[in-house]
Amino acid sequence: MNLDRRAVSSPTLEIAGWIASLRYADLPERTRQVVRHAILDTVGCGVYGFRTPWANAVLDWARSGGSKTESTVWGESAPGLRAADAALVNGVASHAFELDDYHNAKLHAGAVVIPAALAMAEKLNSKGEAIVTAIAAGYEVMIRSSLALNPSAARLRGWHITGICGPFGAAAACASLLGLNHEQTAWALGLAGTQGAGTWAFNADGTMSKRLHAGKAAHSGVLAAELAARGFTGPTQIYEFEDGGVLKAYSDASDPAPLTRNLGEVYHLDTNSIKPYSCCGSTHSYVDAALALRRRFGAPWDPNRRVQVGLSRVVDVQCGFVYAPGSALNAQMSLRYVIAAALTEGQVLPPQFAEAKLSDPALTALAGRLELVHDPDLDKLYPAHFAGWVAAEANGEWSRVQVNDPSGSPASPIDARGIIRKFRGINPGLPVDAIADVALAIERHSARELLRLLAGVEAKPLQTA
Repeated sequence: MNLDRRAVSSPTLEIAGWIASLRYADLPERTRQVVRHAILDTVGCGVYGFRTPWANAVLDWARSGGSKTESTVWGESAPGLRAADAALVNGVASHAFELDDYHNAKLHAGAVVIPAALAMAEKLNSKGEAIVTAIAAGYEVMIRSSLALNPSAARLRGWHITGICGPFGAAAACASLLGLNHEQTAWALGLAGTQGAGTWAFNADGTMSKRLHAGKAAHSGVLAAELAARGFTGPTQIYEFEDGGVLKAYSDASDPAPLTRNLGEVYHLDTNSIKPYSCCGSTHSYVDAALALRRRFGAPWDPNRRVQVGLSRVVDVQCGFVYAPGSALNAQMSLRYVIAAALTEGQVLPPQFAEAKLSDPALTALAGRLELVHDPDLDKLYPAHFAGWVAAEANGEWSRVQVNDPSGSPASPIDARGIIRKFRGINPGLPVDAIADVALAIERHSARELLRLLAGVEAKPLQTA
């Protein structure tokens, strides 16, 4: 069919037309900067996560299919996998330790879009401007897909939005790099959407499946775009079709309007957040508040002091469960644990999720004593604002700190220097300044140049629970 974007009203076709026509010159400088920062932050998270047992398990599986010379696993010195499998491994590694970026649409775009885009760009030897354009398209499509679902409604249905919306973002990025036309891009979106998957059941026992969702979404997007390039068709009404369109399938409160509203004029990716803490993004305001209380009352923290925590319904369902020692992920998703760690340790970084810490009697006891209360006012703020408050009692008086927008959010941003410090802190031994020079000026470089600088990450697995 001969598609004319100006003549279609279908959300799927309209967004496909936008992807196919998007050029570097169309992007505002602010959006380009967000992409550069996201690349640097994500590869830093990925080379750290490459050493986790779960990333290594996925890498072993990918290698069992035979060696290819298309794309590189971040931290290795040469291409060893086909593009889709490299995207899978690097996606799992990027999402491996809850350090990767997030958006208030309740998803992690970087761990999906950037592994897919860099794998494809490496395979194609794409120019830097094309990489920035592709990643911007992927972030924007992924975020808009979640907004159309109504992220809180989809989350309360049990969906992990990174897994169900991620394939759209990865497919958009890869379609852009491959130069797919309007029709092929629509097929790619359709093939991506039909592969979306991921539920919150990992919270039952803190298992590795959450890490898989980002990698599988990246893999699905690469596969979708490559199949579409070969003429494999996908549904061109993947969002809106009454019988099986993803909006109706995943949410009882969906609305297609956010998919295309102000498309090309408003870039939602500009409000992306960088994580300063190694835990669920919905808990970051609470970490900020707990650290502020610790400064106010002084250290060491009195474990007998009463502490109350106000939370919205979604955060209660997602992170308010009773903490019991288990896996690192179980602790990273636990509001109780991360607040207890912030109060007692003064930080919530990878060392706080070492195996010995997870069962520390003092941390566990304090986590159990926290008083969690539902605050309807926070329901009105969430998820536009990942807001929360923590209050502590002393001498019969309560001191309360509420944070509406946590550190790392657009309201309290982390700049390039902060991302470099984060990268260096979790990846000692790598040439972080050289990596940053390339990532922050990627338009003058290539994916291959960037990935060569990542080689040499310490191969010894992290000791994680």
